[in-house]
Amino acid sequence: MLFNSFAFLFGYLPIVLAGYFLLDRWASSASWRLAPAMWLALASLFFYAWWDVRYLPLLLVSICVNYGAGRLIGASAGATRKRVLVAALALNLGLLAYYKYANFFIDSLNAVAIAAAGTDTASLPWHGLAIILPIGISFFTFTQIAFLVDCYRGEVREYRFIHYVLFVSYFPHLIAGPVLHHRDMMPQFADPANAHPRAANFAIGLSIFTIGLAKKVLIADNLSPLAMPVFAAGASPTLIEAWIGVLAYTFQLYFDFSGYSDMAIGLSRLFGVKLPLNFNSPYKAANIADFWRRWHMTLSRFLRDYVYIPLGGSRHGEAMRYRNLMLTMLLGGLWHGAGWTFVIWGGLHGLYLVLQQAWQRVFGAARAHWWPGVLTFLAVMLAWIFFRAPDVATACDIAGALVGANGVSLPRGLASHAASLAQWGLHPAFDGIRWIELAGPGLPVLLGAMLLAFRAPNTQEIFFLYEPAIERIFQPQGRWAFRWRPTRRWSVSFAALFVACIFGMNRVTEFLYFQF
Repeated sequence: MLFNSFAFLFGYLPIVLAGYFLLDRWASSASWRLAPAMWLALASLFFYAWWDVRYLPLLLVSICVNYGAGRLIGASAGATRKRVLVAALALNLGLLAYYKYANFFIDSLNAVAIAAAGTDTASLPWHGLAIILPIGISFFTFTQIAFLVDCYRGEVREYRFIHYVLFVSYFPHLIAGPVLHHRDMMPQFADPANAHPRAANFAIGLSIFTIGLAKKVLIADNLSPLAMPVFAAGASPTLIEAWIGVLAYTFQLYFDFSGYSDMAIGLSRLFGVKLPLNFNSPYKAANIADFWRRWHMTLSRFLRDYVYIPLGGSRHGEAMRYRNLMLTMLLGGLWHGAGWTFVIWGGLHGLYLVLQQAWQRVFGAARAHWWPGVLTFLAVMLAWIFFRAPDVATACDIAGALVGANGVSLPRGLASHAASLAQWGLHPAFDGIRWIELAGPGLPVLLGAMLLAFRAPNTQEIFFLYEPAIERIFQPQGRWAFRWRPTRRWSVSFAALFVACIFGMNRVTEFLYFQF
């Protein structure tokens, strides 16, 4: 069930909201005080089962085992405490490795065997497993790993099982994040005031949800037709095709993930619960470190707190710091997907971070106002090619096409300028730009998306007076500085935007981060 589907908007969500608030009215006795949280937990488990009921037992077993391990860690001391933590972490990582990476390692070993011994594909030494990746497994696994480590550090104070089930399975975050922290969410689930319906929460939540829905339906989905043909295996795009396709995917992913993040925050606010911020205008970043403080913010903090710092961080000299950065980003790449393209993507970002840190160590922080941001965006865009491409060969072909390795193809309407271009030594083909509908909405939407990403305030800045997320982002001053308020004008505008989204939902498309 997708957030951008009629079944969710007009079936699931109204029923869950009604049950949540009605149970709060009826739960007058202390024994029924947990009824709203129990209802929301059951509704979240139903939401997960809607995707594939076969993996609901896997989620439930994971929740029960990790809850038990957390209680045992909290009750233990000394070496026993550490042994339980290590065993629980190994179990979580082993489960993730089996479902997400088993076939990747088998395919890699087969490729090595073929290269070394010339084995043909009919007699491969290992055979792939019939594994279907459980949706959201990376998010609920990392959420529970953070819980276990926090238990070991003595930072967990509340162990109610119903609240823990809700913490892990909470449907606004379950499928594509953000990665939650126990200390942020459990006090909110335990607060009985959050189960009371409030007009302010509905106004803020529905408005933010509508912005996220518009980002997904009206922007990201209209950019997909520009990107898909360019990233198809064997497409060999020419220069202009490659630039349009890569830019389209760069902003498709941006508005797809930004839209999901807004929709998750808006949905959660309907229940009186604030989620952590996960997206803060990353293409406005001044450098690559700033990009990772803005993109998938909860994952960045997880990698910093539970991978980079335990590896040693920057405590043992520059060489070890660079090593730890590279290892952290390589693991971050593997977290996104089981493939060498994701490893390369993570390695590129690790290299970017190392180069930036080395540059700052030698030359200090960049003083220019524009070129570090432009360079950061181009570096991120280059890495997205490997993130999106089906294989390394296709990614390299597209990257080469950006500098003209596959030639240049111009629209047929420009053929009359062939003589003028020839005077400059340019002899492009005039066989049209394949796959791209110049009269369709794609190119205008791409230009609008670029303007919004680079110049417009983001959702958190527009709503900053009402603190929609756990973190607070203040709105910068300038000509785009406008603030949402619960007025008739804003209400009519968002109602019109919601109606436009409904008419745009003629086809249901998954969010890109669902595959991770």
